[in-house]
Amino acid sequence: MLSERNTKMPEESTPKGPESAIVLVTSSFPMSGDGSEAAGSFVLDLANEIALQYPCRVVAPGPATTLEELGTNLKVFRFKAPDRPLSTLKPWVPRDLTQIFKVLRAGQAATFEAVNAGSTKMIVALWALPSGHWARQAAKARKIPYRVWTLGSDIWSLGRIPILRRHIAKILRDADANYADGIQLAAETSQISGRFTSFLPSSRAIDASKARISRNEPPYRFLYLGRWHRNKGIDLLLDALQQLSDSDWTRIESFSIFGGGPLEQRVRNQASHLQQSGCPVFLGGYIGKTESEGRISEADWLVIPSRIESIPLIYSDALKLSVPVLATPVGDLRFLVQEDHSGELADETTAEAITALIIDALSRSPGLYRDSLAKAAKRFDLARIVKRLTSNEEAGDEN
Repeated sequence: MLSERNTKMPEESTPKGPESAIVLVTSSFPMSGDGSEAAGSFVLDLANEIALQYPCRVVAPGPATTLEELGTNLKVFRFKAPDRPLSTLKPWVPRDLTQIFKVLRAGQAATFEAVNAGSTKMIVALWALPSGHWARQAAKARKIPYRVWTLGSDIWSLGRIPILRRHIAKILRDADANYADGIQLAAETSQISGRFTSFLPSSRAIDASKARISRNEPPYRFLYLGRWHRNKGIDLLLDALQQLSDSDWTRIESFSIFGGGPLEQRVRNQASHLQQSGCPVFLGGYIGKTESEGRISEADWLVIPSRIESIPLIYSDALKLSVPVLATPVGDLRFLVQEDHSGELADETTAEAITALIIDALSRSPGLYRDSLAKAAKRFDLARIVKRLTSNEEAGDEN
């Protein structure tokens, strides 16, 4: 169990011998395992990869304050947090404000506890707020380095609030090194902090042995896997499917849609209409990582119809499983899909453009992308990412 007794850190420096641990501080770590925690599954894979080289202690929210041992080299210091994400709590609502302060205190206490549990090489905060704040406080007290890896929500949401933007800038300036999981995001993070931020993509550990030889001709299998949210463009995709002709559908073996979210009723209604029209549309809910790998490997094309996007985890999953993508020209995907030759881009982010993209894919061979997908996947190699994240030289290289 965690306790309050170790929240005051000693002032002496911690030795950094070969057994010194990496402490990951995060607001994203899996609990349910139902596939709804994409970022959380990435952090679990990251922690497991770190644990191959260093003892790893993870600070993460949970339903209770507990200490979990996931292996000889991996421990999770859970702090009690509400079921709702901290970002959804409203500080002007008294009950929510109380919850916010409780979570902030509990997360800081858990960070102190994890860092104080033994020799610590460095703290890595995923993400800037509130994890970066906790990391900074503990690192300052313990006189050890910390690093921050930012997400879009840090910069594009919280970073728009003046008081939080100033605090994020302070956290980033004091860090040993800063990273961002998107190319554009790295540039914007640099603007806030006034110092260099390195692009470091998030990626999951994928069983590449599940990859199969893609088909060379239709009928093809298409797949959408993600949240049913306006930002993810699931509504655009369903509108696009309704515009396909009967002739187009004869060249589609299946169009599978997995996920869940606020647009669920609309998704179910439109999918039902397509099914009643005889279209081979299959609808499923959230799926875990193992099943996700299987579904991707069975697909010929992965569709990413987002309105707003950086680099979704599903993109690197597809690369590692040799499945080309069909994407809208948003965020970093505008550059990566072309640079990696990992698939095809729609002309614009509309249902009509997505329809045209799917029709174009029906006349292409997914197998032609195999070599370029394998090459592009190296950028997202998890061992390489961990090496950069924990390297003693990284901070000097980036400033």
